[in-house]
Amino acid sequence: MTAPCPVPLPAGYRTTALTEADKRAVLDLDTWAFPAEVDLDEQVEHPLPLTWSRTVGVVVDREDPDAVPLDGAVPTVSELAAMHASYPFGEFPVPGATLPVSGLTWVGVHPQHRRRGILSAMIDVHFEQARAAGEPVSALFAAEAAIYGRFGYGQAAQDLRLTIPRGAALRDVEGADAHAVRIEKADRARHGALVDAVHRAAGADPGGHGTGINRPGWVTRETPELQEAWWSDPPAFRGGRESRRIVVVERDGEPRGYATFRRKLSWEATGPRGTVSTGEVVALDPAAARALWGVLTDLDLTSEVEPFLIPVDDVVTHLLVNPRAAAARVADNLWVRVLDVGAALAGRRYAGDVDLVLHVSDARIPDNAGHWRLRATAFGDAACERTDDPADLTLDVRELGAAYLGGVSLASLATAGLVSEQRPGALAAAAAAFGWPVAPVSSWVF
Repeated sequence: MTAPCPVPLPAGYRTTALTEADKRAVLDLDTWAFPAEVDLDEQVEHPLPLTWSRTVGVVVDREDPDAVPLDGAVPTVSELAAMHASYPFGEFPVPGATLPVSGLTWVGVHPQHRRRGILSAMIDVHFEQARAAGEPVSALFAAEAAIYGRFGYGQAAQDLRLTIPRGAALRDVEGADAHAVRIEKADRARHGALVDAVHRAAGADPGGHGTGINRPGWVTRETPELQEAWWSDPPAFRGGRESRRIVVVERDGEPRGYATFRRKLSWEATGPRGTVSTGEVVALDPAAARALWGVLTDLDLTSEVEPFLIPVDDVVTHLLVNPRAAAARVADNLWVRVLDVGAALAGRRYAGDVDLVLHVSDARIPDNAGHWRLRATAFGDAACERTDDPADLTLDVRELGAAYLGGVSLASLATAGLVSEQRPGALAAAAAAFGWPVAPVSSWVF
């Protein structure tokens, strides 16, 4: 079955649906696009996270040098030159709500076929398929940060990277000592349901304060393939570290948080130096968070803890007595592309009352371009419709995507000349409304 391609591919190339039977070819292409230390024969033995019905290849037909010509014609073979896929996130958290979002992933072009417009054609296929599926937003992790802005993606979330010294002093939180702690080898049969339930609950109400404020971008592993791949733990992919471990903290028999981690030990002249590399550190309330971090920062034979993909406003930034010693740095997390302005803006909630007209430019999706009136009450319903009224703010769809999850201020974008105010006061009101009380983040890379 051939997938539609609104922008023609170069001559000789065509799109095709990929299936599980193409697994080896997909992994072979992936190792060309993203050099890997793990041998291809090893990789094919392990599960892939892909939803095959949403996986598209670009193939080129070439002469088969090993085939015998028939009737003077040289037989050809199809070679996989590029591919992309997407995850069907049916409940992707946006400010105050969830929306169906297309998670773009596994985008790769063989180096033999670069610089021919194949990536641009694949992105347009992705946009068309997502819009046809009723997904008004696309989100991704960018292997190279400079690539996706030209397709209208804006950097919408950051995550925090720390190197916390072992034994770092933490502020006390009432109730932390009341938690029972289990430290075990992570196992899907034993911990899968617990991890899924706690992760979902934490995204719906970070901090456990009952405010109804969710964490945008806190996407869950919705498909069986994503679950299976996430729990798979082959030694070849551990980077010299141990198998995955898990800390579970419970109160009155109820799980209140978990953290996955791996350790790597180095014996030096001055003694053992070990690194604790965390996966997800997830807690449902401040006391559970303090209990988790207390365990992670006090494991024997270790010298430092390196959290991965935690929110920039994570509780540990407030618990550390000396946060400077943790050498904080940020990295880009989610990139967001608005595919349907009306549905996307009406589908999220806003932190303040808003009534303004946006002039949106979009070079790739003409349906998005034009004037849109956005009306919403603070934390209530929203509506967004086309209008002929004059614009209050002018911006490109890239900046709209950057601001969409509430972590990037429209006012900040305006200081760089990326958002223009047409009506005095509109920018301040819009920036306040588009913001969100907690920072967006995804706790895992897709």
